[in-house]
Amino acid sequence: MANIDNIKKYKHVHMIGIGGVSMSGIAEILHYWGFTVTGSDTTSSEIVEKLIKNGISVTIGHDLDSLSKSDVVVYTAAVQDNDIELVEAKKLGIPAIERCDFLGELTKSFSNTIGVSGTHGKTTTTSMVSVCFLKANLNPNIQVGGILKQIDGNYKVGNSEYFIIEACEYVESFLKFRPKAEIVLNIDNDHLDYFKNFDNIKNAFIKYVKLLPNDGVLVVNADDENCLDLCSNTSATCITYGIHNKNANFTADNIMFDNNGFAGFDVFKNNVFYEHIQLSVAGIHNVLNALACISLCDYYGISNIVIKDALLDFTGAHRRLEYKGSYNNIAIYDDYAHHPTEISATCNALYNKNFNKAWVIFQPHTYSRTKNLLNEFAETLSHFDNIILTDIYAARENNTYGVSSKDIEQRINSSRNNNCTYISDFNDIVKYVKEHAKPNDIILTLGAGNVTDIGDMILKE
Repeated sequence: MANIDNIKKYKHVHMIGIGGVSMSGIAEILHYWGFTVTGSDTTSSEIVEKLIKNGISVTIGHDLDSLSKSDVVVYTAAVQDNDIELVEAKKLGIPAIERCDFLGELTKSFSNTIGVSGTHGKTTTTSMVSVCFLKANLNPNIQVGGILKQIDGNYKVGNSEYFIIEACEYVESFLKFRPKAEIVLNIDNDHLDYFKNFDNIKNAFIKYVKLLPNDGVLVVNADDENCLDLCSNTSATCITYGIHNKNANFTADNIMFDNNGFAGFDVFKNNVFYEHIQLSVAGIHNVLNALACISLCDYYGISNIVIKDALLDFTGAHRRLEYKGSYNNIAIYDDYAHHPTEISATCNALYNKNFNKAWVIFQPHTYSRTKNLLNEFAETLSHFDNIILTDIYAARENNTYGVSSKDIEQRINSSRNNNCTYISDFNDIVKYVKEHAKPNDIILTLGAGNVTDIGDMILKE
């Protein structure tokens, strides 16, 4: 059971940006525990409507009245210092805490906070672990960075000591947490706008691992040398998994893919057969994600049969090679991948399926990432049959980098037979793919921004 002594002083919590994926989960947990929770957001959404339905007061726009009655204000990193509500909180002397700091306080309320970290695969692996704990009737608290069918949303308020969360490395926010267990999936070049170089990324994960208590557990990818090195930085139990590194504690062998690109494989624990696993999500990268999940769940005493059934039931998190529907016998998929490594994994997973040609519609995410990984994006995207690029999704940035999607287009077309096209307007993209895609082709929208809307636009017409 959760021990909330450290936050009891905040009887009324007001949240700026309450409709965010993580913020909404925090709001629901607090509401369940009996706190008064109010919030505001710039726009309504499915998440906001669910909060209101569950009895949480949400204002679209600003809510200075509720804020004035609160004991603490929690705000997202996207909120600017000159935000009306944030300025008012400072004027009234109400403490204001950034989301990741407050989430860190929440993790201290649980004796078993399980953090899933890594540059890629956090949402899927967090979801896999969550489904296994649910199947084992352990009633976990869950916060995941996507919509998970089994909990009908992105969070679940449980009634146990377990808190399963994504632990993001960006701005080293995961260092605010108090984990009892950690999964580190991989360490890759990303978020260089903050980290500047790979050594700083690696050092952030080293600091994260050092947060583990001696009686904790660290699960690491033995196929990634940077992950494997982390074991030397903690006295916690270290469990390894891998496909290529046969010295790992958990390994996969006899991997076979069906017509959907779903893998079946044999799992070995310390070189002894453990279980045959069949996945309902595509790609070799999900075999690794599943091994991470299996390693952790086995440590927590969940049986191999429960794990097997749970992983078969898991059909993927929202926007992870998600099937959206079909138009003229053309399958439409959507994926959140926005880093070359993730795009490569999605590409490999896609090409395990049976189809004619692939049409990928890619929206780069942030100018800094596009600039720093320009050649890698061009190389990875060139493996698709046809590529359509739309404008860079700015997110938190201004374009001080002098980069555009046309830079990727130029690099791809200089090495391939002009199979890459830049189109800015979403309506024009819909028209283009409808004119060029044929039955038995696949259309894939790719990126962390609003490119996901294009699939719905195709299906609605």
